[in-house]
Amino acid sequence: MLKKHRLLIISVLIIVAIVVLIVYLKRPRPIAVVVQEVTKGEVLATITNTRAGTLKACQRARLSPSIGGQIENLLVKEGDRVKAGQLLLEIWNDDLQAQVTLAQYESDRTEALVREACIIGDLAKREAFRLRTLFSKNMVSAESVDQAESAANAKLAACEAAQTSVKVSQSKIDATHAALARTRLNAPFSGRVAEVNGEVGEYLTPSPIGVATLPAIDLIDYSCLYVSAPIDEVDAPQIRPQMPAHISLDAFAGRTFAGRVRRVADYVLDLEKQSRTVEIEVEFINLDNTDNMLPGYSADAEVILEQRENVLRIPTAALFDRNNILILKDNGLLEQRKIKIGISNWSYTEVLDGVAAGERLVTSIEREGVEKGARAIVERKDD
Repeated sequence: MLKKHRLLIISVLIIVAIVVLIVYLKRPRPIAVVVQEVTKGEVLATITNTRAGTLKACQRARLSPSIGGQIENLLVKEGDRVKAGQLLLEIWNDDLQAQVTLAQYESDRTEALVREACIIGDLAKREAFRLRTLFSKNMVSAESVDQAESAANAKLAACEAAQTSVKVSQSKIDATHAALARTRLNAPFSGRVAEVNGEVGEYLTPSPIGVATLPAIDLIDYSCLYVSAPIDEVDAPQIRPQMPAHISLDAFAGRTFAGRVRRVADYVLDLEKQSRTVEIEVEFINLDNTDNMLPGYSADAEVILEQRENVLRIPTAALFDRNNILILKDNGLLEQRKIKIGISNWSYTEVLDGVAAGERLVTSIEREGVEKGARAIVERKDD
């Protein structure tokens, strides 16, 4: 009987051991998670553009003559650097130059006639004065004096009229010079020729109102660049000129440039099928950093509203449900914490309460099975 009891006890123990082993073997394997120790550092409160912004030049002119004509002189090519006032292009204008010459000759002739009229007037005035003196000595009649003075006044008036004709002639010269200037393209500022549309002998046609045509010359000043970016209308009231900002460009991946808000638009842009935005302009603080940058690059502007140094912070990507995080405890279990947060941006969020420096924060919260109470291990870099 005793032997049967012993066998029964041994059988039960074996069964229990087998069950425990099966349960142990079938238990969920620990989930590999990425962790990061909670540390102190800088946190910025920022606002970022809703859509990609654009790198623009402070000065850019798409130039074309104001009148049509055949290109006679094309003095620049793409890539040339030019100075303000430099002649870039000239269309055929021999007829206008002839009119300038004619107007100048007419002006010279008018000035000669003025001198003649004024000399005659001055002579008549002196003659009238001489007769007035003789009349005072009863040597000539009053009628002779009146006639002489009337003739002198008439000739002096002719002199004044001739002087007015000089102004008219000068105005004609100015008008012909203005017409001649319309056939020439001069650089309005110093810069580089980005594009030339046309060759010597081709005909340029002015763009009609409302019809976009290619410019004869596209001139860009690369020495001053800025970023124009759309900001959501909800965030726009927080932005003011002179606020610091960070600029990033896809063409310069991994680099961030210091900037400053130079302008906030005075109106909201309402485009069909797009959220309403306000355009802001952010300039580069160090213009030396803009070497090799080209207008038209896509760019992002991150405006800094507030900056705090040496505060407890966590990666913003580790937050879920707005203010919850997961902590990997020493026992290998994941603990959910509700924390109190301060300022934040896309990279970091300030923690005011709920976690301590040195605790292991789970940053791979998007993985399947990563939840409170789950068993986890730290993922090794070679996994």
